[in-house]
Amino acid sequence: MEKVLIANRGEIALRVIRACIELGIKTVAVYSEADRDSLHTWLADEDICIGKARATESYLDPRRIISAAVVTGADAIHPGYGFLAENADFAEMCEEHGITFIGPTAEQIRSMGDKAQAKKLMREADVPTTPGSEGLVEELDDAIQITKEIGYPVIIKATAGGGGKGMRIANDENELIKNFEMARVEAGAAFGNSGVYIEKFIVNPHHIEVQLLGDGQGNVIHLGERDCSIQRRHQKLIEESPSPIVDDELRAKLGNAAVLGAKKINYRGAGTIEFLVDDDKNFYFMEMNTRIQVEHPVSEMISEIDLVKEQLRVASGQKLRFTQNDIHFRGHAIETRINAENPFDNFMPSPGKITSFHIPGGLGVRVDTHAYAGYIIPPYYDSMIAKLIVWGEDRAEAIARMQRALQEFIVEGIKTTIPFHQKVMQDKRFRDGKFDTGFLDDFEL
Repeated sequence: MEKVLIANRGEIALRVIRACIELGIKTVAVYSEADRDSLHTWLADEDICIGKARATESYLDPRRIISAAVVTGADAIHPGYGFLAENADFAEMCEEHGITFIGPTAEQIRSMGDKAQAKKLMREADVPTTPGSEGLVEELDDAIQITKEIGYPVIIKATAGGGGKGMRIANDENELIKNFEMARVEAGAAFGNSGVYIEKFIVNPHHIEVQLLGDGQGNVIHLGERDCSIQRRHQKLIEESPSPIVDDELRAKLGNAAVLGAKKINYRGAGTIEFLVDDDKNFYFMEMNTRIQVEHPVSEMISEIDLVKEQLRVASGQKLRFTQNDIHFRGHAIETRINAENPFDNFMPSPGKITSFHIPGGLGVRVDTHAYAGYIIPPYYDSMIAKLIVWGEDRAEAIARMQRALQEFIVEGIKTTIPFHQKVMQDKRFRDGKFDTGFLDDFEL
């Protein structure tokens, strides 16, 4: 692997460029017309415009990405997260053009992208799964019968879904009748696939994910768990590792289950398996993310392993350099997503020009960002402008360090979610580690 094209933008593009530089690999940045002045275009060895501002005419167009790779002579593509990162057809196109896709195989993406198929595979691997339908449910009468067997409440999920779309909760039969077809229509509109399946709904669980690395040669390890329970509308806002509810025994069980699941498909690259954990510490497979995730830095901070470098090595055909016995965790890490949104106005997006930008520093503080003073945040993409990650000897120190870092973080000219994160860090429930996915239901700024 000599030259990597990064098929993404923002902080993740910078993250990949930095890892490539340290490994002596040349880089190509792609950008839309709206991202002409974005930082990743400055730090890459080469840059090339791939289209107009709208993602469908640039970052989401596989043909433009492949053409850019061919023109610049890139022999590999890193998709980052979002956009085409979990697009099996794109991974296939890369291989057809003799370009290494830095991620799992197209077959692995497809098998885990279809949530019903993924659940079936996990059951075969002896990974605990939520009670529910064996596969897709096409008729309302079947939905009613399945729900009678597993009991209310249930959740109807799009098989090709993600980000909370195509999901409907039913607390009784009337709600099931009302929501079943609505979920199918929403799934079809959002993903071009109206297939849905049904699961028992775990009320206010903990959302725990396990970071994985596989080499596609039979070797898989995990890098511990992350707690992603602080969410708004199924979108994660704060992540930490280790989870305050996971003890050593549960960590071993979660890690073992995740590794079994990844080995079932001979997984290649970085990925995560996500679980729902109830108050009795029973856990159930939810989904697998076949990509690097936004919150990967917290796992890097406690394991001291560069996940993006490992992605690059594995994609080059190398075996994993570690066994599970080589992995040791130290301290506690927390990540807050700094979004260009107004938390006092229902998190309304706040694009525009940043007039002043000062990032925090000091021991145990990391900021992943593409923003700077004078940068204009376009309205076309995700509103995240930075990730603030801190590390401490223990959770109390990590929280104190996050509070201090948030105080130092100055962004003017736009609204950000910094005040929201400051309030969460002061919340007694959060500080005591007594929270779940329902944390924000009664949270007041």
